[in-house]
Amino acid sequence: MRILAIHSDYIKFTPTKKALKNAEEVEKKESTMKDCLVIFTSVEKQDEKNVKGIIKQLITEIKKQLKQVKANKIVLYPYAHLSDELAKPGTAEEVLKKAEKELKKEYKVIRAPFGWYKKFEISCKGHPLAEASRQFGVSKKADEVSKALKAEDKLKSKWYILDLKGKLNPVSVEKGKVKGFDFNKYKNLRKLSLYEMAKNRMVDQEPAHVKSMRKLELADYEPGSDPGNLRYPPKGRLVKSLIEQWVTQAVIDYGGMEIESPIMYDYEHPILKKYLNRFPARQYVVESPNKRLFLRFAACFGQFLMSHDMTISYRDLPLRMYELTRYSFRAEKRGELTGLRRLRAFTMPDCHALCADFEQAKKEMMKRFELSKRVHNGIGLNVPEDFELALRVVKDIWDEHGDFIKDLVKSFGKPALLEMWDERPFYYVFKYEWNFVDTLNKAATLTTDQFDVENGETYDLSYTDKDGKDKRPIILHLSPSGAVERVMYALLEKEAWQQKEGKKPMLPLWLSPTQVRLCPINDSFIGEAEKLANELIKGRVRVDIDDRSESIGKKIRHAENEWIPYIIVIGDKEKGKSKLPVRDRAKGSVNEMTIKELIKIVEKDRAEKPFKKLSLPLKLSDRPSFIG
Repeated sequence: MRILAIHSDYIKFTPTKKALKNAEEVEKKESTMKDCLVIFTSVEKQDEKNVKGIIKQLITEIKKQLKQVKANKIVLYPYAHLSDELAKPGTAEEVLKKAEKELKKEYKVIRAPFGWYKKFEISCKGHPLAEASRQFGVSKKADEVSKALKAEDKLKSKWYILDLKGKLNPVSVEKGKVKGFDFNKYKNLRKLSLYEMAKNRMVDQEPAHVKSMRKLELADYEPGSDPGNLRYPPKGRLVKSLIEQWVTQAVIDYGGMEIESPIMYDYEHPILKKYLNRFPARQYVVESPNKRLFLRFAACFGQFLMSHDMTISYRDLPLRMYELTRYSFRAEKRGELTGLRRLRAFTMPDCHALCADFEQAKKEMMKRFELSKRVHNGIGLNVPEDFELALRVVKDIWDEHGDFIKDLVKSFGKPALLEMWDERPFYYVFKYEWNFVDTLNKAATLTTDQFDVENGETYDLSYTDKDGKDKRPIILHLSPSGAVERVMYALLEKEAWQQKEGKKPMLPLWLSPTQVRLCPINDSFIGEAEKLANELIKGRVRVDIDDRSESIGKKIRHAENEWIPYIIVIGDKEKGKSKLPVRDRAKGSVNEMTIKELIKIVEKDRAEKPFKKLSLPLKLSDRPSFIG
């Protein structure tokens, strides 16, 4: 079932015409309710298996929403547009009528008629909790929910802002606002705090990056797959591949040993089964001819099982293992899936380190913290400006290692949101996250690292110490960049912020699919453009030629819409000249320079980062359109 809850100043609706032959009989008169919670509902096909259960879940969710917004009046409004897998009309009507009956025992309730076309007018109150979408009653045949994920909803936490002086400032949410800290200089930290403390992951608007990812032909939805599995045309594959190579190169430079492991594992394997229930993620389960399997949701399984079979000495520690998983799979809720931000299949760089003890683990985590800064700054996301830091810690670890956590925050350079648990709910005792806040004020975690104190025992991992005895390691779990798709999301959302400020959006030069666009003013200059293109290609610059029969103005506008960093117009004035007028998107100016000078600019920006050719024809007239 899917619902959209709107805390409203008022709603007015009038039945106009029957949408179903057997629709209930009602008067065509206007109904109004003020200061109410409007629940738009879609009962789905899968809900028919357990009507009583879905009614109970609906009532529970409505009561939860009422409590959050402090309302006591409800409008139940059937709204088929929330789903394309609707239940039979009779079942849907039964759910709404029985829910109405139960809710009327405690609240004032009106129900919009089922099976009618209706005109309506609504006014949303507009506070942070005024809009919420939910999905529940999902079949568990396709995915499994771990005990850790179930427990996550019941977690009791204390929340703080840890400032740069090392002070813990208790914070709470009151009337949709975070209280307890002066956020005037840290507006995105305020947004992150509200997002995390309210724990609302649903998205009911299209994020800005979705339009950009399609317009730039970087990624698109794949209707032939499970939702949350995207497809990547050549430009998107290029950007994705370059980020993958850059992160992998940086981790290998740090000392990570790159491996490869399977994407599916035995669901009934005793060790893996235990870990499944300790990791807060929904799993995909598949049936093979002889066993039940799950698709990996991280690289932990392969790296830990390999480590178990290795002979490891204390001299080998910290032992760093790395895999770029293409793909990891998590059966996220459908209402949480949004473009590149949250997917069910994603590319995750995963680097674990086995450490002798907490002291070694703390030193190693700090090295990895600096590694992650290098990775993101190289990509084009600035640390700390583009991120907000979140910390999660068990109280006794804070008491013992609080100075280290404070040093981590100082190294980051901004105050951090800190969640503290009295007892350890998961396999880790401390975790940090770098979060990006987007144009919808939603937060997404990119970089993260953890102190894992449990899986050394779970996977029977050990190293031989100086005294000849076997000991359990502390394990660190690092993704230096976060999911590659989420990095692309952050880059596009960052540019959406730039557009809001009146600036021209653009990808980092080294990641731009086309770095230089050559625009001959007519066909007679295509030969000259090809000569220049060959020179640029030899200099490892991605270049293309707009040879279409368009005016030069349209060609320039088209290049601008593609966020092309450099544009060169080629006509009589430019033919045969060593210096050419180069339009610089970043500077917003036209500068005279030679092709060699332009190549040097691209080389300098790329520095030690990887290069890859774009797998598209050189001429635009030869290119197909991948996204309509």
